[in-house]
Amino acid sequence: MLLDDAISVGWAAVSLDPALGPAEQKAASEREFEARVADSSTLAFRVALGVLRHREDAEDVAQDAFLRAHRAFASLRDRDRFRAWLARTAFRLALDRRRGDKRRARREDVVAIESPARAESVEDEAARAEVRARVSEAVDALPEKLRIVTVLAAIQEHDLASVARLLELPEGTVKSRLHLARKALAERLRWLVSDTATR
Repeated sequence: MLLDDAISVGWAAVSLDPALGPAEQKAASEREFEARVADSSTLAFRVALGVLRHREDAEDVAQDAFLRAHRAFASLRDRDRFRAWLARTAFRLALDRRRGDKRRARREDVVAIESPARAESVEDEAARAEVRARVSEAVDALPEKLRIVTVLAAIQEHDLASVARLLELPEGTVKSRLHLARKALAERLRWLVSDTATR
């Protein structure tokens, strides 16, 4: 399924006040969109930053998410779920961006290792880069339903109630998914604890 197809899910034609003409309906829709954006202005950026861990890329993804939201806003069936839709869209766009940016991460690691300005040893920096890469890979390997909960709760530090509200899930489901994600991450990263203890 293409991303544009996924975005259209949950959207249907919405008519505003039938007494308003097309120009007035469009203006009213624009004002409502501006209010929704003001209410969730940093949400898309924070979600994207949690996935990408690069500020500039997260800004690009957030801007793309808002553009898509603007294009589709007039046909939103339940506008009260705008924040949840925006969070999911930003998450999916960030995953798409991350999959395409693996080479850039490798280049940045090479530059960090070769940088003579740092007082740390090359070995320490290389070890830190490896740990970051392994943790990132472990989070990426989680199923999407566990990964989005992990990004929002553990990386973005949202409380369980906000994650549940953003994803439109019961709080108990969020707790369960977070527990399963932590358990899976602990299993995948077990070697980190033993490696760190020997240093």
